[in-house]
Amino acid sequence: MASVRLYNPRDQSKCLELELLVDTGSTYTWIKRGRLEKLGIKPMSRRRFRTIEGKIIERDVGEAVIECLGRKATTIVVFAEEKDYEVLGLHALEGLGLEVDPVTRQLRESEAILAL
Repeated sequence: MASVRLYNPRDQSKCLELELLVDTGSTYTWIKRGRLEKLGIKPMSRRRFRTIEGKIIERDVGEAVIECLGRKATTIVVFAEEKDYEVLGLHALEGLGLEVDPVTRQLRESEAILAL
């Protein structure tokens, strides 16, 4: 689990503190629709996703500012439906310069980000 703050990118006075499951198998960060709407974050587009069961689903996506371990980055967020899990995905982790330590399973600063 990771403690994060999620902000509206247009008004960072709107903030939500969350505990999210870290899921490096998920490309994007998934947050319940109601939470994103409470922050005033609006969908920008709709995308298709393949679930772990192989099913194709569609969800709205938008942008948010995320903060974790003192680092901030803009990231793509998926408007999760009621049955969807809330997770911190790989796109946000890479944007924040964080990775999962394979031994301790804790988040840590990345040594370096691939340049090419």
